Amino acid sequence: MALNKKTHVTTEQLSGTTPKAVILLSGGLDSATVLAIAKAQGYECHTMSFNYGQRHSAELDAAEKLAKSLGAKTHRVMNIDMRAIGGSALTDNTIDVPVSGVEEGDIPITYVPARNTVFLSYALGLAEVLKADNVFIGVNAVDYSGYPDCRPEYIAAYEAMANLATKAGVEGHKMHIQTPLIDLSKAEIIQHGMKNGVDYSLTVSCYQADDKGRACGLCDSCRLRKQGFSDAGVSDPTVYQP
Repeated sequence: MALNKKTHVTTEQLSGTTPKAVILLSGGLDSATVLAIAKAQGYECHTMSFNYGQRHSAELDAAEKLAKSLGAKTHRVMNIDMRAIGGSALTDNTIDVPVSGVEEGDIPITYVPARNTVFLSYALGLAEVLKADNVFIGVNAVDYSGYPDCRPEYIAAYEAMANLATKAGVEGHKMHIQTPLIDLSKAEIIQHGMKNGVDYSLTVSCYQADDKGRACGLCDSCRLRKQGFSDAGVSDPTVYQP
């Protein structure tokens, strides 16, 4: 399937300069692919990760390595405390991460309340400062584990809000939330990443990876990742816990 690529002319392209973009980079497979795609499309990439109280910091180490590997211009780590809110297995250690799969139609306990809204808002602020018209996020409506803030209608609503809520939007510099993976299967995402030079051995997708970044192999994220590599016909470079 082709990438979900919006057609518009950026402010930078009109002025003949390299267009800038803010890329939300978690350190996982999807966000790494998005960074590679944005880079291949000619954007000067500014990556942003979040230390939000998640179960492990291995993904932040992965994000830093990926930013360097894929040529990001700058990389930032924002510190916010979503653990103080809780309500998710990723931000509350008293809630177990599911390891037996997720029932179709259910929103799993690994959903972090308002996470993408918070992350996109930080990215939107940076985009305004950098005078970037584009924010890239690796949401996916196919293999997305049932998260409500990964749906196309959510992204459309957020983009509309972004253009009402920002100085750039009010002055006519339309902000775009780019979701190149939204209609792709995990296998298709991996295939696009391979074409664009992603080293997936650097990525960490597991919800409960250990301090060395080794995956559990049992959580929903690990299951989707393993199946994706299998379906793509690509050797899985993930290092699993014993």
